[in-house]
Amino acid sequence: MEIGIWAFVTAIVSFAISAVSGRYLVPFLHKLKYGQTILDIGPSWHKKKQGTPTMGGLMFILGIVLSTVVSVILFAVLHEGFGTTEKFVITGLCMALCYGGIGFIDDYIKVVKKRNLGLTAIQKLVMQFSVVALYLAVMRLLGDNTDIAVPFVGMVDLGFFYYIIMALVIVGITNAVNLTDGIDGLDGSITFFVALFMMMIANVLGFFDSNVLLCASVAGGCLGFLVWNFHPAKVFMGDTGSLFLGGIVCAMAFAMDMHLIMLLVGLMYLVEMFSVMLQVSYFKISHGKRIFRMSPIHHHFEMGGWSEMKIVVVFSMITALCGIIALLLVIFG
Repeated sequence: MEIGIWAFVTAIVSFAISAVSGRYLVPFLHKLKYGQTILDIGPSWHKKKQGTPTMGGLMFILGIVLSTVVSVILFAVLHEGFGTTEKFVITGLCMALCYGGIGFIDDYIKVVKKRNLGLTAIQKLVMQFSVVALYLAVMRLLGDNTDIAVPFVGMVDLGFFYYIIMALVIVGITNAVNLTDGIDGLDGSITFFVALFMMMIANVLGFFDSNVLLCASVAGGCLGFLVWNFHPAKVFMGDTGSLFLGGIVCAMAFAMDMHLIMLLVGLMYLVEMFSVMLQVSYFKISHGKRIFRMSPIHHHFEMGGWSEMKIVVVFSMITALCGIIALLLVIFG
């Protein structure tokens, strides 16, 4: 069976599990009263979303994990066996699950313990860096090297600095994806396009293997979740979902040595993160002045009159454009 058919089936299964599980999870979360608390610092009209169930990321986590594990194992059994690529993919999936676990703890504290801020920033960072240290150590044991692919240059060996830089990159991207989850459908839509173009890049690079299946599974899972999360959202993914997505985005890229390409395809994540960093820094330096109406930057446009739908469409199209540029760099670089 061609990898394209495998990928299509994997995406469909992931979509189906994610979408159908919402039929049961959303009412269950309502019953448990696991509703999102809308903070006063956000746009005032978001108050009407008060009580919308959170932790909905469990839908696509279930879909992505089940479809990826089953398809990767079956593909390996029917082809060349369980090799290094499959081990990289499963290791990345485990890393993403650990990040989702951190998000789950954070969500649980917020909705059950009624502590709006959840885990402290220090607690989150300690857990996140612990996960990434374990991930990089396991990847090293599996044979991963310290090279990164640089367009028009080739493979560049970073040596020991690879681990320091990549630890910062993974934690940074994961939190950037978390910050992107601020309006209905935004994080899921952007991540769908990231996964779609990473899958195309995998094919261009000749990775007709488990890398393609992982990307297809993520794309399908995100679409399945959007059935419930697209505006007006019936459920939010919560930190459970957004931290998992951050981890899985890194897992897709690292399995293919596409570290820099990931930063280009996921540019909107970085824009969201740096908008917060700039806002906070400028606010402190200028003693109360702001660059943006509100950060992350999707709230800046929202405060300027853009609808949530318009923001999702524009940000998604920018992501698709970045994906096309990344694809051309891979082909010609």
